[in-house]
Amino acid sequence: MVQRTFSGTPWEAAVGYCRAIRLGPQIFVSGTAPSDGQGGTFAPGDAYAQTKRCFEIIEQALTDLGADLSDIVRTRLYVTDMSQWEAIAQAHQELFADHPPASTLVAVAGLINPDMVVEIEAEAYCEPATAAPLSPLTARTVLGRPIQPTPYPPTAGQDLDEGCLD
Repeated sequence: MVQRTFSGTPWEAAVGYCRAIRLGPQIFVSGTAPSDGQGGTFAPGDAYAQTKRCFEIIEQALTDLGADLSDIVRTRLYVTDMSQWEAIAQAHQELFADHPPASTLVAVAGLINPDMVVEIEAEAYCEPATAAPLSPLTARTVLGRPIQPTPYPPTAGQDLDEGCLD
């Protein structure tokens, strides 16, 4: 089953994408820029603060889909100014020291707004919660009727019970 979450930014509707999508245990988070939530840039030019803001947005998307930052298995960080890599790396390390994902840091020519220094993609793996085991009564009945230990499909009239004809 596919689940999607949206952050409500105008870009999602204009471009036609969702913030994140979950397919089974896998979650893919779209490129996440340091939006201030009003269509502008959070902390223009501040690589550390922007990295933290990107992960706040990512964390909300993961929460919407039943996961959290500890479920992230891969990050891709796109930066416009590689001279700020240490600030970006510090913010990343603070969030992932206890559960480091595979990660890539790539220099790019620019992002959608020139005051944005970083944009981040993430992938997470989060097994769905397991269902409680069936009780012996539930496991041995169908619609409240006991399951007969006969071969399936029935091959002889005596293997049929009245439930098979409903």
